[in-house]
Amino acid sequence: MKKVFFLFVLVALSACKKDDTTTELTFVKPVHFPEPTYKFENNRITRAGFELGRILFYDGDLSRDGSISCGSCHLQSAAFTHHGHDVSHGIDDRIGSRNAPPVMNLAWGKTFFWDGGVHDLDLFAIAPIENPLEMDETFANVVSKLKKKAVYPPLFQKAFGTTEISGPLVLKALSQFQLMLVSAESRYDKFRLGDTNALTADEKTGLELVKTKCGNCHAGELFTDDSFRNNGIQHFGDKGRFRITLNDDDAYKFKVPSLRNLQYTAPYMHDGRFLTLDAVVEHYRKGVRQSPNIDPSVSNGISITDDEKQKILTFLSALNDENFIRNKEFSEQ
Repeated sequence: MKKVFFLFVLVALSACKKDDTTTELTFVKPVHFPEPTYKFENNRITRAGFELGRILFYDGDLSRDGSISCGSCHLQSAAFTHHGHDVSHGIDDRIGSRNAPPVMNLAWGKTFFWDGGVHDLDLFAIAPIENPLEMDETFANVVSKLKKKAVYPPLFQKAFGTTEISGPLVLKALSQFQLMLVSAESRYDKFRLGDTNALTADEKTGLELVKTKCGNCHAGELFTDDSFRNNGIQHFGDKGRFRITLNDDDAYKFKVPSLRNLQYTAPYMHDGRFLTLDAVVEHYRKGVRQSPNIDPSVSNGISITDDEKQKILTFLSALNDENFIRNKEFSEQ
């Protein structure tokens, strides 16, 4: 069995000494994952860039009053989601409109957010910073505030060779941190890498059921095809992808989320309407509502017996990655 369970992130990060700030971190693709979509040649990851990005990720000054950081709504213990909230709570405890998606495996993302409103990870942070329900700040003012903080010029010098703090460099540093938030150390991953005993018999059956019953959308090693689909839930005004494309065919379509780390990321769906995975499966069994552009794969519901449901739920627990939520390299220092 291949000894690669502490895969790329732990190996890559621990390989670089803290004082070797110009060393390039090695983003090692998990052997069973597809090729990343992020263009690393445009943003070479270094130890200093990663550490700068981590500091920025947890800095409340990215918000208007200093109270909300990226890490406020993307908690490591919840696989970088806002656990316990149906929709995110932002500045002044303002209520957002959608559930905070997990920040993980972003190197494989083609678009970001539930509606795919951002197509480049290096632009990702601008949206929550300028959203009045989230951080309620202007990106230009964030840069101005960072310039006034004595801690940052030396960090930018180490990371990018300049003490000048600019918007593009802030975004690149944030990307470097987020790109290393890779989750691929679950028991399922151990099974895929050769440990046949990593899954129980019921979990192996559940894996095959996920492939046959759910694999049209939750495909591949990422357990998402990164597409946008209308999955037959009752809609309450949020038209999803339509907001971005203004194409009627995209009305009520939302990005297919990954099935990884579901133990930590409840509640579920774009508006957090389902508190349990059991409720999610029951939706696909009996709760699908018809609408003009409902996805054909769920339009008649999905035939799942009670026994199959239990085996699916049992398998999903094998996709939880405890190392991911405990890795101190990803925590606020």
